[in-house]
Amino acid sequence: MILYDLICHKDHSFEVWFRDATTCKEQLAAKEVRCPICGSKKVSKALMAPNVASKKGDVVPAPTADASEPAPTPGALPTKAAMETEEAGKLRRALVELRGKIEKDFDHVGPQFAKEARKIHYGETEERNIYGETSAEEAKELADEGIGVSRIPWLPKEDS
Repeated sequence: MILYDLICHKDHSFEVWFRDATTCKEQLAAKEVRCPICGSKKVSKALMAPNVASKKGDVVPAPTADASEPAPTPGALPTKAAMETEEAGKLRRALVELRGKIEKDFDHVGPQFAKEARKIHYGETEERNIYGETSAEEAKELADEGIGVSRIPWLPKEDS
């Protein structure tokens, strides 16, 4: 097994274990690897510092950004980065699932969200679940009026 530092086109970096270098190359070429943060398939190998052998033959790991955290031993799973990557993947999957539920069960009102939310709140139109886009300022105004709204990170379905 080999651990690679990868980076997506949005500069999110993460670690992934592969069976070997060939498997890594093939999966990257086939766009089978996704960024666990944004879901992008535009992923490539990041610059990595190699391990260097000392005169005694011991392998000296390259310095890491956090010297207090030891470099991972090959085959020692899970590393902190691997666990964080797994958690980011779980969070991403939950957000994708939430997006699917919202798109299925709610009416999309686009940039008219604040206007439609007010109409519903003040009884000017039928009560229904809606979603759409609004500015941070409009969202604050809605909250100040007592209109319950939530902001949700909207992940892209696929790479564009």
